[in-house]
Amino acid sequence: MSAPHVPKVAGIEPALPGPAHTAGPRVTASPNDPADPADPTGPASDASVDGPSGTAGTDQGGARPDAPDVPSPVDRIAAVQDRLAGWISDLSTLHDLTERLARTRTLDDALRELLRAGAFLVGARRGLVVLAPQDGLGPETTVGLGLGHAEIGHLETVPRRALSYARLLDGLPEPGAGDGAEAEARTEIVEPDIPGEKDLDPRLREVAARLGYAASYAVPLTAGPVGRLGAAVWLYDEPAEPGDRRRHLVGLYRAHAAEHLARLLELHRSRQAARTLRDELLPRRLPRIPGVRLAVRHATGPRGGGDWYDALPLPDGALGLAVGSVTGSGPSAVAAMGRLRASLRAYAVMEGEDPVAVLSDLELLMRLTEPARSATALFAFTEPPPGGPGGPPVPAGLRGPAPRKMVLAGAGHCPPLVLGDLRAEFVETSLSAPLGMLACWEAPSVEIEPAPGETVLLYSDGLLHRTGEPMDRAFARLHSAAAGVPRADRHDPEAVVGHVVRAMLPQGLDDATSEEDVVLLAAYFEE
Repeated sequence: MSAPHVPKVAGIEPALPGPAHTAGPRVTASPNDPADPADPTGPASDASVDGPSGTAGTDQGGARPDAPDVPSPVDRIAAVQDRLAGWISDLSTLHDLTERLARTRTLDDALRELLRAGAFLVGARRGLVVLAPQDGLGPETTVGLGLGHAEIGHLETVPRRALSYARLLDGLPEPGAGDGAEAEARTEIVEPDIPGEKDLDPRLREVAARLGYAASYAVPLTAGPVGRLGAAVWLYDEPAEPGDRRRHLVGLYRAHAAEHLARLLELHRSRQAARTLRDELLPRRLPRIPGVRLAVRHATGPRGGGDWYDALPLPDGALGLAVGSVTGSGPSAVAAMGRLRASLRAYAVMEGEDPVAVLSDLELLMRLTEPARSATALFAFTEPPPGGPGGPPVPAGLRGPAPRKMVLAGAGHCPPLVLGDLRAEFVETSLSAPLGMLACWEAPSVEIEPAPGETVLLYSDGLLHRTGEPMDRAFARLHSAAAGVPRADRHDPEAVVGHVVRAMLPQGLDDATSEEDVVLLAAYFEE
């Protein structure tokens, strides 16, 4: 009779049975050396045992009454297959969870995914993660799973030395942890029975009872070169603790998650630095101009871009409005944007009433100082209020506010849109090349007279590009969004820009998947 064939599994060399054509030696498993069903190399049972007559010796029931329970080769193979199936299942689970984590693009999303996956691995329902980088450069934040702001606030009322995740963050020794080296090597803190543990802080026991959890499992998050990134803790509704298998799995996942968090942390810091630089180069607040109310929305792409805006008070109550975009992205584009905006402000103060002259001087400066870069820009000069110092006289017989003339010129930029109770239309401007594209730039200016109660919208092409539609459809969508502003909101520039952004960008301004900057500047002329 031939021995059963042992199947091979990738990466595993199964134990081979003895030759099938010879009788194997007699094997007897003593009580002191039991066979392990899961051990393929344990003692094997004989296929036959010689009796007095040279045949298989059995009792009347077909089995020897004194034979020990020795697993057969088939049982051993099944045990090996079960163990391999468990390993494959664990590896598949880790692969799926780490793949989901790798798809996150922001720190907040990664922290939430870490909490969710960790809760699944350790068998918990709730938890929180505290991000507190050891280098002190921030950011510091707390994200909860199944815990609202109120519940997290209750936890923060517990003395810090009593919180397991806080002890990991602070490097505090555990009771009976021994010397500092042992405490430093600590990789987890388990509190399996908070209501029954007498040595715990009374306030911790009180808060745990109030929040309805009875056990916790906390681990640190560490990755170079930052070192300690933070700590995570999962909460059990009943007294419990994860077994060795669960701890091993969450340890593997945590090592990968910490490295991913470290990369996102570095990216977040670089983006924050670029955003801070950009914000410092843009107006901190919009000016107050008699007869005009302003509102703005702007957002920077993940790498930082060169879209900008400006609202400049000019002598005698005049107003200069500008939007523009510099080619490229990153710190160099942000710096070029700052230089361009500062130059335009200087030219606007000197000759703002002539937007063509302002853009012509700006184009000449760019050709001389930054010949490898191009930019689009639109500058609009709003004259002083009629009847005021430096303004035109009030027309005879006019009742109510008089319209104010606006003169504008554009260099490759999108046309403004005028919104009022009776109209929503784009301003007819002539086509012109961006700054730096031609040897000598010049384009005619355009005059419009926004009526009292109307709003002029200036915007960057990033608002159109973020829709993901062709430009003609994006323009139509912008027109539809402006025309759809409720009449009750058309006299509030903040409501106008808010409605237009929501209609154009349902995903919001803070869309990490888009590389485009967005600028939307509204000037409402009071009645």
